[in-house]
Amino acid sequence: MLAEDPGASIAAIAAEAGVDRRTIYRRFPSREELLAAIYTARLDAVEQAIADARLREAPVTVALHRYVENIIEVNRRWPVDLARMLADEGIRKRRDASVAEVDAFLQRAEDEGLLRAGLPPGWVAALLPELMHLVARRVPDLAAGPAADLVVDTLLRGVGSS
Repeated sequence: MLAEDPGASIAAIAAEAGVDRRTIYRRFPSREELLAAIYTARLDAVEQAIADARLREAPVTVALHRYVENIIEVNRRWPVDLARMLADEGIRKRRDASVAEVDAFLQRAEDEGLLRAGLPPGWVAALLPELMHLVARRVPDLAAGPAADLVVDTLLRGVGSS
């Protein structure tokens, strides 16, 4: 609900969840604490997705597919934008560490010849999350594995016919 309407009220969230708003306030004394819990849960899931992909030690193609599949699942389960919480230094540091881990992996993928060298700096790092977000939103009924196939194929081969 918050992904669709970041300004949704606690009363609206409670109604959607089928509980009284006092139930939410007992667990989260303020809207900010509820949002912080949601963002922390998403960040925890992202960190676990990165760890499970074994970006440093798995073969590059295997790690890429695992990472994409895992992040698609995270995007579907936690469809909220972490950018809103980047004012929180702890969240920002954790997010930056995750970004650095993926950036290092993408450099490894380029060094090993999976990704084309010479692209503008940060191009693949910007494109990959957009593709994962796109498939999570536009093709929600496609299971995470085939969705990852689609993203990886699009990333590596594009959409041209040649």
